[in-house]
Amino acid sequence: MRSAAEIRFRLRQEAANLYLLLAQPGFSGHVDWPLRLPDGAACAAALRGSLFEFKVVATAQPILAHRFPLLGTTVEAGPQIDWRRDYAHGKTSAAKYFRLVPYLNFAAVGDHKFIWELNRHQHLVLLAQAHLLTGKVEYTREIFAQLESWLEQNPFQRGINWASALEVGFRALSWIWIWHFCGDVMPTPLRGRFLTALYQHGLHLYENLSVYFSPNTHLLGEAVALQAMGTLFPAYPGASEWQQRGAEVTERQLAFQVKPDGSHFEQSTYYHVYALDLFVFHYLMAARPSGMEAALIRMADYLHWLLGPARRIAYFGDDDGGRLFYPQGNRDEFGRATLATCGVLFGRAEWLGTREELAEQAGWWVGAEALSQASTTEVTRGARLFADAGAVFLQSADIYVQMDAGGFGWGSAGHSHADTLSVVAWYCGEPLLTDPGTFTYLSDPVERNGFRGTAAHNTITIDGQDQAEAAGPFRWNHKPYVHLNVFVPSDCGGFVDAICEYNGFQHRRRVQLQGPELLVLDEVTGSPGEHVVEQVWNLGTAAGKVHFAFSDTAEEAMREVSAAYGVKTPAPALIVKRRGSLPLALAMRMNADQRVEISVAEARRIFDNEVGN
Repeated sequence: MRSAAEIRFRLRQEAANLYLLLAQPGFSGHVDWPLRLPDGAACAAALRGSLFEFKVVATAQPILAHRFPLLGTTVEAGPQIDWRRDYAHGKTSAAKYFRLVPYLNFAAVGDHKFIWELNRHQHLVLLAQAHLLTGKVEYTREIFAQLESWLEQNPFQRGINWASALEVGFRALSWIWIWHFCGDVMPTPLRGRFLTALYQHGLHLYENLSVYFSPNTHLLGEAVALQAMGTLFPAYPGASEWQQRGAEVTERQLAFQVKPDGSHFEQSTYYHVYALDLFVFHYLMAARPSGMEAALIRMADYLHWLLGPARRIAYFGDDDGGRLFYPQGNRDEFGRATLATCGVLFGRAEWLGTREELAEQAGWWVGAEALSQASTTEVTRGARLFADAGAVFLQSADIYVQMDAGGFGWGSAGHSHADTLSVVAWYCGEPLLTDPGTFTYLSDPVERNGFRGTAAHNTITIDGQDQAEAAGPFRWNHKPYVHLNVFVPSDCGGFVDAICEYNGFQHRRRVQLQGPELLVLDEVTGSPGEHVVEQVWNLGTAAGKVHFAFSDTAEEAMREVSAAYGVKTPAPALIVKRRGSLPLALAMRMNADQRVEISVAEARRIFDNEVGN
C-alpha cells in the first residue's frame, strides 16, 4: 500500500510531466566546449597504434553500415534506423506520451531491452572515439546523421525512449561524451537542437527520479547522470539544483546500496560492476570527495575477488548485458576496466591489469596519464569470505571456487536468481562449473523463470521447486532462510558449511577444496513421503580436463546457457537424481589429477572427522 508521502510525490511528478509536455521548454544559451572532462584528444594520441585503437575502428566500421553490436547479437537496421523498433522481435511502438507506453508488455512493444540498448547511443560515443583516434570525418558525419534521425523520431516525452528515466540518463551521459569529443565540429543547426534536447533530458531526469518506482540501480544511474549534467553544463537553467539533488541522492544510495563488506545489495555480480562504475563516475564528477573512498575501495576489493585469477566474472543473479561505458567485448571481462580504473584512483597496482583494460575506461575518465600506470599482475590468493553477501571464495594452485552462501537481494530481489548454495569453479583459468546466465527479462516468461530458477544452477532441487516463488519477472515471494554455519579458510583451499531452508525443506551443503580436489556433500531433510532430489552441475570447457565421481549415477544432459542477454546456446551438464524418503544425501568429488570414487559415508567421514561438524 502506498504511503501518503509517495502519493503526494507521484501526483507532483505527473503534474510536472504534463507541464513539461505542454511547455516544450527550449534552450538558446551558450555551452562551453570542451567540457571539464579529461582531454579526449590526448587520450586518443596516447592510444594510436594500440590494440584498443584496432578494436575501436573494427567495431566502428559495421556501425557505419547500421549493423549494431547489441547485447549478444548484431542488429541490422538498414538505411533508415527505426529508433522505437525491437529489431530482434520485429515490433515497433508508437510515439505517444511516455506514460501511455506499455513498455513491460512484450506483445505490444517487444523486448524493451533491445530498444533501449540501441537508444543509449553508446555506439555513437565509440564513433566519436574512432574520430579522435583516426581523424576521419566519416565517423562524425554518421554521428550527426543519427542524432538528427533520433531527434526527429523521438519528440520530448513521447515514445518508449522516454519511458524509463534510467535510459534517459544513459543517453544523456552518452551525449555528454559526444559533445566533449566532437562538439566543436557539430553543424550549427544541429548544435542548437542537440543542446536543447540535452537540456530537456536534464529536466526529465530531475522530475522523474525513481525514488519509489525502482530505488535501486535505476535511481542511482538517474542521479549520477543528473549530477553530471548539472556539473558540466552550468549554463542550463536549474543546473545547480540538478547538481545538488543528483549528488545528494547518489551519496545516500552509496550508504544504502553498498553493504559493509563492499557487496551490492542486489546480490547480482553484474549489477555490482554496474553500480561501482556509477559510483566511481560520480566520485570523479564530484571532485573526488574523501567520504566516498572507503566504500569504493571495499566495492573494488569485492570485484577483485569476483574476477579471481582468470579476471572473469561469474554472473550470479541477473546480467542485462549493458555497461556504463564502452559496452564492447566479452561480457565476463567487463569488470576488468572497472577494477583498473579503481586501481588508478586508489593507488592499487594489483587491480590495474593491462594497458588495453586501462584504455577502455580509465584513460577517458581520469586522463591519458592513467595509461602509463604499471600493474603488479598480482592475483587473489587463499580463501575469502564476504559475509554480508554470503560470497565464499576458495582457491588452490589451479582451482578457483566461488560459492553463493547468502540470501536473495534486498526487497523483492528482482535481480536475484534462486541459486543459493550454488558453486562455480575455474581450472587453470578456464571455466569448469558455470552459471547458466539470464537470457531474457520479458520476451518469454517461461524462459525467464527457467534461467533464474533453482533447477538451472549448480545446487539442489527438491521436487523441482524453486527456492522462492516467482511473482512476475522482477519479484520473488517467500525468500528462503539462508545461513552460513562454518567457513574455514586455508592456504590450499578451505571449507564451507551452509544451509538453505524453504517450503518445509532444509538443504545443507558442505564444500571442501583441498589441493587438486573439490568435495561437495548435499543433505536434504524435510517433510515425510517420497521426494525427488536433483543435483545439477553445468559444465564449462575445462570439465574434460578433470575427473568427476558421484555417490549416485550421474547422467549427461544438454542444457541451455546464456553468455549474453538475448542469446542462448546448448552446453553439457551432469545431473544426479535420487528418489526416496528424506533425509537423503548426495556427494560429488572432483579431482584434477585422478579419478577417486566417493560415497555419502566417505564424504561424511571426511567432513566430520577431518574438518569438523
